Amino acid sequence: MTIQEAQEKIDSWINTTGVRYFSELTNMAILTEEVGEVARVMARKYGDQSSKESDTKKLLADELADVMWVLLCIANQTGIDMTVALEKNFEKKNIRDAQRHHNNPKLKP
Repeated sequence: MTIQEAQEKIDSWINTTGVRYFSELTNMAILTEEVGEVARVMARKYGDQSSKESDTKKLLADELADVMWVLLCIANQTGIDMTVALEKNFEKKNIRDAQRHHNNPKLKP
């Protein structure tokens, strides 16, 4: 599935099953909540924090998909084509960061 297809599928789902989009501000709060759930999984799986029984059912892939879902909802409701936005972001990074990371002594092996 392309990013554009994902945006279209989410829009279709929101306008049928979901009834309507939440407000942009509500979706921003939900996005923050979902990123927190990613952080929780990461801290327990890759970090030092101990897991609780309720944590064992949480999957990183599902939590990342939740983040992407809400992010694409926000893009849809604010008229942003994320394919175009991501392509422009690559262009920006290729210009701005062409040598920056190569010249960073902290990244040297």
